[in-house]
Amino acid sequence: MKPNSGTLVINIMNGGKAEAYEGVYQCTARNERGAAISNNIVIRPSRSPLWTKEKLEPNHVREGDSLVLHCRPPVGLPPPIIFWMDNAFQRLPQSERVSQGLNGDLYFSNVQPEDTREDYICYARFNHTQTIQQKQPISVKVFSTKPVTERQPILLTPTGSTSTKVELRGNVLLLECIAAGLPTPVIRWIKEGGELPVNRTFFENFKKTLKIIDVSEADSGNYKCIARNMLGSVHHVISVTVKAAPYWITAPRNLVLSPGEDGTLICRANGNPKPNISWFANGVPIAIAPEDPSRKVDGDTIIFSHVQERSSAVYQCNASNEYGYLLANAFVNVLAEPPRVLTPANKLYQVIADSPALLDCAYFGSPKPEIEWFKGVKGSILRGNEYVFHDNGTLEIPVAQKDSTGTYTCVARNELGKVQNEVRLEVKDPTMIIKQPEYKVIQRYGQVSFECIIRHDSTLLPTVIWLKDNDELPDDERFLVGKDNLTIMNVTDKDDGTYTCIVNTTLDSVSASAVLTVVAAPPTPAIIYARPNPPFDLELTGQLERSVELSWIPGDENNSPIRNFVIEYEDGLHEPGVWHYQTEVPGTQTTVQLKLSPYVNYSFRVIAVNEIGRSQPSEPSEQYLTKSANPDENPSNVQGIGSEPDNLVITWESLKGFQSNGPGLQYKVSWRQKDVDDEWTSVIVANVSKYIVSGTPTFVPYEIKVQALNDLGYAPEPSEVIGHSGEDLPMVAPGNVQVHVINSTLAKVHWDPVPLKTVRGHLQGYKVYYWKVQSLSRRSRRHVEKKILTFRGNKTFGMLPGLEPYSSYKLNVRVVNGKGEGPASPDKVFKTPEGVPSSPSFLKITNPTLDSLTLEWGSPTHPNGVLTSYILKFQPINNTHELGPLVEIRIPANESSLILKNLNYSTRYKFYFNAQTSVGSGSQITEEAVTIMDEGKMAGILRPAVGAGKGYSEILFATSPVMHTVRPTFYKVQPLYPRIRNVTTAAAETYANISWEYEGPDHANFYVEYGVAGSKEDWKKEIVNGSRSFFVLKGLTPGTAYKVRVGAEGLSGFRSSEDVFETGPAMASRQIDIATQGWFIGLMCAVALLILILLIVCFIRRNKGGKYPVKEKEDAHADPEIQPMKEDDGTFGEYSDAEDHKPLKKGSRTPSDRTVKKEDSDDSLVDYGEGVNGQFNEDGSFIGQYSGKKEKEPAEGNESSEAPSPVNAMNSFV
Repeated sequence: MKPNSGTLVINIMNGGKAEAYEGVYQCTARNERGAAISNNIVIRPSRSPLWTKEKLEPNHVREGDSLVLHCRPPVGLPPPIIFWMDNAFQRLPQSERVSQGLNGDLYFSNVQPEDTREDYICYARFNHTQTIQQKQPISVKVFSTKPVTERQPILLTPTGSTSTKVELRGNVLLLECIAAGLPTPVIRWIKEGGELPVNRTFFENFKKTLKIIDVSEADSGNYKCIARNMLGSVHHVISVTVKAAPYWITAPRNLVLSPGEDGTLICRANGNPKPNISWFANGVPIAIAPEDPSRKVDGDTIIFSHVQERSSAVYQCNASNEYGYLLANAFVNVLAEPPRVLTPANKLYQVIADSPALLDCAYFGSPKPEIEWFKGVKGSILRGNEYVFHDNGTLEIPVAQKDSTGTYTCVARNELGKVQNEVRLEVKDPTMIIKQPEYKVIQRYGQVSFECIIRHDSTLLPTVIWLKDNDELPDDERFLVGKDNLTIMNVTDKDDGTYTCIVNTTLDSVSASAVLTVVAAPPTPAIIYARPNPPFDLELTGQLERSVELSWIPGDENNSPIRNFVIEYEDGLHEPGVWHYQTEVPGTQTTVQLKLSPYVNYSFRVIAVNEIGRSQPSEPSEQYLTKSANPDENPSNVQGIGSEPDNLVITWESLKGFQSNGPGLQYKVSWRQKDVDDEWTSVIVANVSKYIVSGTPTFVPYEIKVQALNDLGYAPEPSEVIGHSGEDLPMVAPGNVQVHVINSTLAKVHWDPVPLKTVRGHLQGYKVYYWKVQSLSRRSRRHVEKKILTFRGNKTFGMLPGLEPYSSYKLNVRVVNGKGEGPASPDKVFKTPEGVPSSPSFLKITNPTLDSLTLEWGSPTHPNGVLTSYILKFQPINNTHELGPLVEIRIPANESSLILKNLNYSTRYKFYFNAQTSVGSGSQITEEAVTIMDEGKMAGILRPAVGAGKGYSEILFATSPVMHTVRPTFYKVQPLYPRIRNVTTAAAETYANISWEYEGPDHANFYVEYGVAGSKEDWKKEIVNGSRSFFVLKGLTPGTAYKVRVGAEGLSGFRSSEDVFETGPAMASRQIDIATQGWFIGLMCAVALLILILLIVCFIRRNKGGKYPVKEKEDAHADPEIQPMKEDDGTFGEYSDAEDHKPLKKGSRTPSDRTVKKEDSDDSLVDYGEGVNGQFNEDGSFIGQYSGKKEKEPAEGNESSEAPSPVNAMNSFV
């Protein structure tokens, strides 16, 4: 135990075991007056036991099932903190699906393939011993089964439907519910029959833990947690009981009694259960303590009657229940003391007249003394309403007057004696401002003065402070503060404001304010304001190595005061003829001390500035060359970046001329490899800004420093910077590439990060190359268009947006550093599931009759899966544009037309048509048509009806008798005309082209409305200028599905049907298109030029009568008819050279304009030329004998059905 102290020190640093001191300690302090005891102090040594060895089997779990990984940490003192990490000491991510329970176990509501790993490790951290224990790694392997079965929630913890929880008052209540299920359940908490306490309730661990702080008995009750997903819900009720360790209501207090007095000690405490109260006297239970006839115990109260001095003791009250105890000491001091006055004698009190005065008389005595006050030595006792007597002995004079000044005597007396003390009171005259500052209006550049004359008590020392707008006066020589006034010289507009005079003494403070208004002086035509004349007579004095004094004479102000002078310098040694800013001084100053740099040939000039502007520069001063010195500074922006894998390029910003401080400026470049015990390698280079170190290892850190030196020596030691030698391409590809298809247009790709040593450079991120191999619905390959997504940093996963449904894709991953990309990982194949189809490509309604209509349609441009059927809905529209009953028909997917019969004559019908896959229905298109009124009148303009066996399906539906006799219920719709149809979109990453067809009155004003598909947000509206039938939507978000529709202003709000489109994915970059490369464009231009030259030569030879191959063949055959095309090689036969244009084979003839129409002959020459325009010479012969007729094949993919030509060849690359 420390000497003269009650502190017990237990030191085991020099030997001994902590277990030897384990136990319960209590301190007792004792003197002749009694004994006081402390609370029990429990000492227990901290423990951090090791994990028991156990054999952990791998957990094989089916995708979607729940899983619990048990931690079961060793029991320590205090309990450890539990957390889960992996082998790389990275915390395992937690979410609503995966979370850690209060007991340390790791709960999976449902497992996913990405949960497969072999390093689930539970750690226990024992903070007191600063140790961390690790459990053996747990392996989890998730196997997939298709499809994954969704399950309604079940509770993993707690089990059963009810449980109980006991918590102590004032503690934190933690209730936990963790549920399994697929989709992941959401947890909600309620209190049965009440509300959760406001401001004390918190939700943790993704709402799986309910936390209530500072609980009280009112928080007892039933708490229900509800776990819910789309398949159902489950709940658990936790019955909470709040108990309470004892807490004070009234703790016993020390009691000072005089002999013969009575008193009580009260000890009241509460708790749940109710605590027991027990009394001790000097540490001994009161039942066996020495008897005291003046003492009586009554439960939680001790009553003292007619105490004597021997009754002094220390009493302890103990309130305890099963959850704890309270212990309080109370000293009962039976004391007989004569009065004592604690206030210092002759203490002086000073107050201002008409303010209150408080005179202290602090006292002590037992029994409690009585206090009396007297004025003067022999004055009478003070009584009356003009005085207030406080219980602590203080005398208060509420309104002190000048005649209250004097000596006051305080007398304290009890039965053991009396004592008195004198204090003095001085009442001072108040401080007053007898002449206050007044409102002033002053012209600009004038002078103004504010008065502040005061009167104060002669014994007080006043201080006067002036403020402007409640702030200090500006630090300006124009403000002059006198004894009784404030004067402002040369007033400007900035001086406008409120000025306050404040007078302070040690006892009081007074103030007064006045406003100053500055107005412009009346214009005086005779005064001309101009820029000042330049200063003159510049003189240098006091020349030192690093400073010089410059003086000058100001020029004429030209009626506008000079505000400041600007000093500039010229360095005749390094930059002759270039003037630099040096400093500036106020306009009242004509000398300045200038700081100089070494090795500079200085010249100075001065420019005066007033409100009008700047003067011309003065004549330069004499030159002053400062002495050379060592450089004061080193180069800045030192960097080390390799340009090749085996070098290090060190760069810096060179010092400017005047920074060299002397001739012979050079740089000492030093480097050494970081974290390697190497010596510095140094080299001195000329005044350059770069040095290249060769033969370095690839991408290793270097410490670099660059120091300036000149002929006189070195600059101070420079600071070191870290650089890296050159990068090289990464060595390995990312491994374990996995793809998780989220939906038909989105997939998530995972990969393992490459070791940092193999990156061989600054890791910039990863690139994912992905491309569509083929569509699973059409089974047709197309031109491979690779896309690239870049993921910055050390990310190990990414999202692939904008995929096409029901397609097969490939991807690979590459790591990227500053040098470029590493090798690609093996291609990974994945497939997207089916989606909903796009709308049918068209819907035509033809062949109207009295009771039938024929419908024809085209399959969706993007089926996005296997079509299962078409859905046709239609309903009649009456003359008031009301809709009748809706009829729905399902049509097989292999049909492309339909005949509807038994319709009402002369009736308009509205049709809704869409396609379906197994996923659902796609967007629909609408059309309207009318059955005819008079079949005889319509017969002349309608096409012949197509009969049976022509590829049409007939749907017969009979109308009921009710439909013929009773008018059906109709619903209001917009009129048929005007209408907007065939809304089409072409989307890019951030914009989309919208086009449509319009039928109706002219001069319609269109608008386009759009929004995010599936969103409940309001439509956004864009106005289309003029009557155009197209519009470009800009500022769209990449990889987002949008809905769009078109409307017309002023036409009863008519709009088109909605269309859905999706913008391209973000950060996806296309492969380089060869047609955009300069070398290819140049090559094609050269080819085209050669062909043009060839044609010109042929034309010249033709005019001269020469013959080229085609002409020679014409001359060799005199047959007037053109020979038929050869069947074996597809080349043309001979051509007639006759001027009378003899007929071609098969009886076809050329028209008068010498063109051949394709409709006139199946063997038209248009089919054989380059492109679609067959070119003829003046004599009718075909010039382009370059290719034969090619059989027509349907275009597929990017192929063209036209014959090859240079133009088409170029287009095929584009």
